[in-house]
Amino acid sequence: MFQPNMFESHHHLLDMSHNKSPENDLDLIRDDEFESKSMADIMENNPCGDDNEDPNQRPNKKKRYHRHTQIQIQEMESFFKECPHPDDKQRKELGKKLGLEPLQVKFWFQNKRTQMKAQHERHENSELRAENEKLRAENIRYKEALGNASCPNCGGPASIGEMSFDEQHLRIENARLREEIDRISGIAAKYVGKPMLTYPNLSTTGPLDLGVGNFGPQTGLVGEIYNASDLLRSVSGPIDADKPIIIELAVAAMEELIRMAQTGEPLWIKTLDNSSETLSEEEYFRTFPQGIGPKPLGLTSEASRESAVVIMNHINLVEILMDVNQWTSVFAGLVSRSLTLEVLSTGVAGNYNGALQVMTAEFQVPSPLVPTRENYFVRYCKHHADGTWAVVDVSLDHLRPTAVSRDRRRPSGCLIQELPNGYSKVTWIEHVEVDDRSAHNIYRPLVNSGLAFGAKRWVATLDRQCERLASAMAINIPTGEVGVITSPDGRKSMLKLAERMVMSFCAGVGASTAHTWTTLSGSGADDVRVMTRKSIDDPGRPPGIVLSAATSFWLPVSPKRVFDFLRDENSRNEWDILSNGGLVQEMAHIANGRDPGNCVSLLRVNSGNSSQSNMLILQESSTDSTGSYVIYAPVDIVAMNVVLSGGDPDYVALLPSGFAILPDGGGGINTTCTSGSLLTVAFQILVDSIPTAKLSLGSVATVNSLLKCTVERIKNALACDTMPDGKI
Repeated sequence: MFQPNMFESHHHLLDMSHNKSPENDLDLIRDDEFESKSMADIMENNPCGDDNEDPNQRPNKKKRYHRHTQIQIQEMESFFKECPHPDDKQRKELGKKLGLEPLQVKFWFQNKRTQMKAQHERHENSELRAENEKLRAENIRYKEALGNASCPNCGGPASIGEMSFDEQHLRIENARLREEIDRISGIAAKYVGKPMLTYPNLSTTGPLDLGVGNFGPQTGLVGEIYNASDLLRSVSGPIDADKPIIIELAVAAMEELIRMAQTGEPLWIKTLDNSSETLSEEEYFRTFPQGIGPKPLGLTSEASRESAVVIMNHINLVEILMDVNQWTSVFAGLVSRSLTLEVLSTGVAGNYNGALQVMTAEFQVPSPLVPTRENYFVRYCKHHADGTWAVVDVSLDHLRPTAVSRDRRRPSGCLIQELPNGYSKVTWIEHVEVDDRSAHNIYRPLVNSGLAFGAKRWVATLDRQCERLASAMAINIPTGEVGVITSPDGRKSMLKLAERMVMSFCAGVGASTAHTWTTLSGSGADDVRVMTRKSIDDPGRPPGIVLSAATSFWLPVSPKRVFDFLRDENSRNEWDILSNGGLVQEMAHIANGRDPGNCVSLLRVNSGNSSQSNMLILQESSTDSTGSYVIYAPVDIVAMNVVLSGGDPDYVALLPSGFAILPDGGGGINTTCTSGSLLTVAFQILVDSIPTAKLSLGSVATVNSLLKCTVERIKNALACDTMPDGKI
């Protein structure tokens, strides 16, 4: 579907697309056209012109042409893929590099965008016409079937009440097709210059003065975005009072996201060492003067931008972002809970182009000491003419005036650009206004640095998960993998079981509003939090009373050192009390990415006590620049044999425990010993196999003691005998 913002030059584009080749559009620029574009400068210096010039000689002036070299074309083509809308500074630098004037570069990019736009219009116009014709043919067929319908009793023409079920179904289907034809015809009308329908009630001026209609001047891809009437036409279901406002807000948010992703200084200011960039709030509010309104009192702004190339094609990335279950699974460390409340539009052409969803989600740090950020927002997906996809979120909290929000989400999301060989370039924007004063002191530097919830963490998590998914889809078992896995099916089943284990751990370690943590006091442990859960009829958990316990503390050791120590099976008996000093052996190993720390392992604990049965442990370790996890769970030998043979892993009962390791925010993400770590230790233990039983104080004391002893062992093993003031 195309945007009405394209219409002003549509007829010109169609004519040009039929009469000009790409070479005429891009490679051949007339020098007299180049001169005419500079006429404003000439008139400024000589506003009266040259009265002595003979006007009769001017038409005989021979036109001069300048043909770009192949190298110049290749360089500009390459630059166009990265940035189709270069600013003045970029045009000057590119022109200097290629020996061209900045205006010549400017005209080439203008012509290139025009050419791409025209090609895309012709392609989609052809598809829409074909679909329209198909629907009209089906409509005619259904009309004929209805016209020939006869009464089963008398043989005469049938009335509605006398029609068979199939015939009534045909009439209903016919009505649906009429609506579909009208909708497609409305879209196709844009290509033949017919007037579009307008929706005057979309104005946001009224009782809710949201000011979503003005997000600054339109530049770049802004002119290629849906407007509200386009999106409204594809909305299913009744349109209540809020839906037009939501739609227009989503459209404006998409405009802002694209500009935030593509604009440099002065909107984004680089640090002195060019390692990061910060958003200029003054420039932001000057560029987007209204948006969702001014920043509420008591909230602070947090904005970040990050880009990366990931090993996944753009179609699969869009599907992950628009499917709430996949999104929650991939970003399990960031998203503790999420729900799609209403789907306003499913998109067009069989994909998510134009999809619009109202959602709610909780964003978390893997620790009970940092409150979650709960957002009520709309998510909008759009496929743009240059081939990029964009997915944007923006808060709808202002539509719930009775709710008190600790944070709200300004336009945030990502741009996805298709690259060769199944890769994609992702540019992520994260822009929120929050009140983080309730975060614990040791986590406050991390939260304030933006590493806890910012774009860098989203992109790093996505990059790591894309590598994991690529590993899971591998057909052949890599030669570097060792152990008891003998078939691709067994490998997939083990990875699926590990994925469920990780999701269960992440969902139960944070400060989600779904949890009720109780802080133990006077128990000898430092700030241990516990909660209980009843497991009934859940094939993925053992039945009974499950006690979860967690604590977070600071270590004067780099995150990398902590991660390497905890994931290594050779050092496991230094901290794992349950292994009882036994020898730990890796029986299976599945690599999950480029970093050797990203892997799934099956461990056997050979107990020194011959009277005790040996134990199997499933473990997944994962790391990126913003955080690391070591998550494990004891598994039954019989059940694990079923998984290794390719059986269904969903019926293997798991109670995951493990560690979440984050940088302390002071040393950033450096891996040197001068930076510290924030370590969360979390256990899940079945304390009673009867779900209706009452939790005993003895069980709580035992788990509390287990957690405390584990923490002390980790500190001693890493030579952390003394803790600074940041200790809990």
